[in-house]
Amino acid sequence: MSAVHYDSYTQARTHLKALLDAAERGRVATVRRDARTTAFVDRERLRHFLAGVTPSRAQVVAEDGGWSIFIPGLPVAADGASFDEALDEMITALREYAEDWQERLLDAPNHADNWGLVQLVSLSDDTELREWLVGPGK
Repeated sequence: MSAVHYDSYTQARTHLKALLDAAERGRVATVRRDARTTAFVDRERLRHFLAGVTPSRAQVVAEDGGWSIFIPGLPVAADGASFDEALDEMITALREYAEDWQERLLDAPNHADNWGLVQLVSLSDDTELREWLVGPGK
């Protein structure tokens, strides 16, 4: 099986299994609707790719007997009495930002380029986000 493409929503709906099978195997799977083409991608493949091309750039600072974590250029930061508590708070802050982005920030010029980050956060569980922030095993 090679790439799968359907020129209409009706065709895609009729061949949904083929479309999903292609996406799961990593093949190109697309559907055209009007002048736009939408790609279907397996969740884990997309999450893995986004984690690789979207470095967290998280900065961790020990201060005043606690820990702070922030990501330069993003309106996301967290504090905690311990490193783990700060990480948990940062994961919560990232999830809240992703939700805000989906609801109202996606069209804001200073947030529009955070699409990849929002996808990564939304497609990751807490363990995956922790590893993305500080690296595996930390």
